Amino acid sequence: MPEALQTAWNSVTSIPNIGLYLTLGWLGYLLVLGLYIALQKREPVATLSWLISLAALPYIGFVIYFFLGPQRITRQRLRRVRARAALPPPPEGLHPTPDAIELARLAQATTGLPPITATRADLLVDGAAKYGALLEAIAQAREHIHLEYYIYLPDRTGTALRDALVERARAGVQVRLLLDAVGSGRTKRRFLQPLVEAGAEVAWFHPMKLHWFWKRPWLNLRTHRKIVVIDGQVGFTGGINITDEEDERLREDAYRDLHLRLEGDVVRELQLVFIEDWAYATGQPPLKLHNPAPVRGTIAAQVLVSGPDSSWEAIHRLHVAAIHSAQRRVWLVTPYFVPGEAARMALTSAALGGLDVRLLVPKVCDSRLVTLAARSYFDELLEAGVKVHEYGPRMLHSKALLCDDDLAIIGSANFDHRSFRLNFEVSVMFRDRGLVAELAELIQGECNLAPRVRPDRAQPLWTTRVPEALARLVSPLL
Repeated sequence: MPEALQTAWNSVTSIPNIGLYLTLGWLGYLLVLGLYIALQKREPVATLSWLISLAALPYIGFVIYFFLGPQRITRQRLRRVRARAALPPPPEGLHPTPDAIELARLAQATTGLPPITATRADLLVDGAAKYGALLEAIAQAREHIHLEYYIYLPDRTGTALRDALVERARAGVQVRLLLDAVGSGRTKRRFLQPLVEAGAEVAWFHPMKLHWFWKRPWLNLRTHRKIVVIDGQVGFTGGINITDEEDERLREDAYRDLHLRLEGDVVRELQLVFIEDWAYATGQPPLKLHNPAPVRGTIAAQVLVSGPDSSWEAIHRLHVAAIHSAQRRVWLVTPYFVPGEAARMALTSAALGGLDVRLLVPKVCDSRLVTLAARSYFDELLEAGVKVHEYGPRMLHSKALLCDDDLAIIGSANFDHRSFRLNFEVSVMFRDRGLVAELAELIQGECNLAPRVRPDRAQPLWTTRVPEALARLVSPLL
């Protein structure tokens, strides 16, 4: 050992009871942070997972928790509530059918958005269909275009959309673009400058700021929503971001995904969600817009929103309640499957009760850790009678729940802790046999191409069972 290092080491080891001091410091660190985490009153499993992580990684664990740990954003939540309270109430929608009353009431109680209707609801499968329909609708805009995205990349797809927005902005259409500061981090202000110069407004959701020493950053609290509203008449939402990775015309390995094009009063509720997010992100008063006269449609719909500004986990609750209410079948499609106890219990109970329960997930998703965590739940699901299908070779990115013949939930939320608790998400719940039949045909076709997971599949100890078990331990933190 070099003489300087040896001298420094001798100085440290010569301090009396250095081991005792380090141990006491470690215990004090665990006591203070442990009490703080316990007082958050989160799920016991998640709380214990964080405590174990902090104990195993002294001080480093605190840094991880500081940036990625759960946060109750009370002050921010109050701002969002005030933004919503300042908005005009949506028009009265169509009363739900008797068997849907409980779900509709639950949704309204947890989101503040009532059941309403759509005059049209189109399923857009994959990026080419979504981008084509989106650019066509933008070209017809006359008053305003509102967009909110988690991922917007400055590639060919992003450039085409930017240029379409620039053209409309120059024509006098009010364009507002809200991007998540982390998901769209690769999109620089220089790329968006032509849009700003054309008169559009651009805002960033939870940007990283330089006050981390006295205020925890919002690194882990993102808007995962994908919303477009055009003239208050046409709306888009679902799972498809703005990126070449989701356009099968540009990439053979493009994500398999699902989106919605909507018309009717349901667009008004998407507008309310965007206005609230815009007011929250910019600090401006809520926008007051002219909306078209209410038009009662034939498709019963209800917008679902959730995020860390509410403790109700509305989208999570609606998924679980919908599964419990099913009488014949439950088909779930999700790219990230990391269920909590309530969601796992709902799926297995439905299968044990004799329902046709199917789970469609990607064979390999874009997160190895999530893939391992998801597969750790397969044995329990298979034992209960759930049919698990793994879709490939393309990455499956669709997010949809189908129950019986008349209920569907489609949106941005994955079936995992992050979407249910950390992200700001938006989905739409439908009560319509025609739409559900179309969705069922789509899912059936994908299941036909996705082999079922067999209970007797090979599961080597060190390459499968151990990695899956370890990934499952951290699943509450994913």
